[in-house]
Amino acid sequence: MALVGQTAVALSEQVRAGLVSARQVVEEHLDHLEAVDGKLGAFTGVRREAALREAEAVDLREDRFALPLAGVPVAVKDVLDVAGEPTRHGSRATSSQPARRDDELVKRLKKAGAVVIGKTRLPELAIWGTSDDPDGVAVNPWDPTRTAGGSSGGSSAAVAAGVVPIAVASDGMGSVRIPAGATGSVGIKPGAGHLAAMVDGEHHWFGMSRFGPIATTVEDLALALDVLAGTNEHREPVVDVRRLRVAVSWRSPATGIPVGRAWQETVVEAGRVLRHLGHHLSHTDPPYEQATGNAAVARYLQGPARDVAAMDLDVDLLQPRTRGHLAAGERMAKGMPVEAQQAERWRERVRPFFEEHDVLVTPMFARTPPRSIRWHERSWQANLAANSTAYPFTGVWNLADVPAASVPFGIHRGRPLAVQIVAGQGREDLVLAVARQLESTVGWTRHAPGWHVSG
Repeated sequence: MALVGQTAVALSEQVRAGLVSARQVVEEHLDHLEAVDGKLGAFTGVRREAALREAEAVDLREDRFALPLAGVPVAVKDVLDVAGEPTRHGSRATSSQPARRDDELVKRLKKAGAVVIGKTRLPELAIWGTSDDPDGVAVNPWDPTRTAGGSSGGSSAAVAAGVVPIAVASDGMGSVRIPAGATGSVGIKPGAGHLAAMVDGEHHWFGMSRFGPIATTVEDLALALDVLAGTNEHREPVVDVRRLRVAVSWRSPATGIPVGRAWQETVVEAGRVLRHLGHHLSHTDPPYEQATGNAAVARYLQGPARDVAAMDLDVDLLQPRTRGHLAAGERMAKGMPVEAQQAERWRERVRPFFEEHDVLVTPMFARTPPRSIRWHERSWQANLAANSTAYPFTGVWNLADVPAASVPFGIHRGRPLAVQIVAGQGREDLVLAVARQLESTVGWTRHAPGWHVSG
């Protein structure tokens, strides 16, 4: 049986049982990577020799039989340190020197038996919902004329093309959910208390960024979330979801952004499925207000300047669109600096909503994600327009700091559709439970066709 295309759970079970070696698993996935990434554009660096050595070390571990990710190949977004590899954050302005040690999340993956086979492409400083740099463009395996999303597009492209069953991503304005939604994968951004992205001792983008996994099954997603978070609470479904109060909304949080019919119909149909499963359904919009969007945008515009300062980057070496973003953030800071009460106001407004509703279901996108072109050569204004018209549904939930996931739900014109599932603080279990129900009831094609994988 081909190993490429199998789930992380299936692969680790075979390695633990001695039915296949970790080296064989990793080698087959590396061969697949080599065969497809010239067209896929997902990776900025491949660790072939190091990964094979680490796989052999897994085979020799005395505790191999207890490793939850034994021999599982994973990809890591190039914002996390992997010893021996540079961490470039999608930018030629950053240092090309290899990292001396693994990030804590990478340590947790390796401790669980996973093998990092490479680092994945993102836009400069993780700002955009497209993933390209001067060396390549991460395309959507379902439709290579379209972006794999961003800023974790390389991670989602690798998963959707079967190069790895799990990839690590980060999410400051939707950067786990957007690429997962674009590529027909599942991805979760946890809420407060889990996987905060930190830069120079401060929570990235004024508290909006968290790490999260992308996978092809909810079972793999929950397992990866547990390993990354150092917990043991998500991999086993324990929530009684026989009668949840489900709110369905396709209203854009951003004023003036129209939502395409296909995306409206997708969330309506997802609601029908959940009602058929016995849940109480209502068409109820969250209490969006202009101040909510303004607060999220303020953090999005002003956050990257802190990254530049923390990494001591030469601004002149940054891409023109990034310099435009920094300039816009500087202008906004004069009239609307980031203040803690902006986020707290939204959290207070949304708290009663999640007391009345267990989960919220929205479309993932308002329109088809942008084309897979060299967006870093376009102006800041062009990038902003392409992103804001496609992705209005995610950023407000980063501001609220609540768990949210993207789940595949149908196909339109050969490309995946998806819905976003959101719950109140601390209810990652509900998000995963609803995702499991949709997966078991409706299902989805785990990998994009045409990339020669079995799953």
